[in-house]
Amino acid sequence: MVGPTGEVIGADRAAAAAQRATARAQAQDLRNVKFLEGDPTEMQFDPPFDAVIGRLVLMYYPDPVDAVRRLAGHVREGGLIIFQEFDIANARSLPLAPTFERHISWIKQALGATGARTELGLELHSVFVAAGLPGPTMRMDALIGGGPDCPAYELVAEVTKSLLPVMEKSKIATAAEIDVSSLRQRLRDEVVAARGVVLSPALIGAWSTKLQ
Repeated sequence: MVGPTGEVIGADRAAAAAQRATARAQAQDLRNVKFLEGDPTEMQFDPPFDAVIGRLVLMYYPDPVDAVRRLAGHVREGGLIIFQEFDIANARSLPLAPTFERHISWIKQALGATGARTELGLELHSVFVAAGLPGPTMRMDALIGGGPDCPAYELVAEVTKSLLPVMEKSKIATAAEIDVSSLRQRLRDEVVAARGVVLSPALIGAWSTKLQ
């Protein structure tokens, strides 16, 4: 999107994440993309950016309003501030699919154990306004469906896999209970057998323009 003359800078507080992202960019020969280790709310950048974009970032800040206010300080006048955050509250199945419901519950518990706010997506409007930005445009995206090809099974399995270390450390569930290798298939088989429908955790996006 930025073209050959533009630049993209990513930041993450986890060194391993920045290193993995750097390796992926290098593998794709993206020479105008770089990743830094650190908290972007505490870093200095020059010149200001055309846009600041975060996905599943604000949910880990104890004060999302302060984080948005600081990050907006890195954006030029007329630039964009864009964030996308979880809203897990409405993830469910109909009729009730025990395996799906159990893993959604474990996901909520695991995210809670990390200090993440699992319904921050719904707070984004008030967060933007409190940070001094115009009320944002918003949208919600979620996967819903049934049958053998619904992508929600894969999504829940992948999120569970990524949170497995937290689940085990917090004694929420064990690797044996989860059995990641067969989870997607078990979710699929259960929902298909019941001719059911599942609704995945939602992602709510919000974006606004910096006026001054």
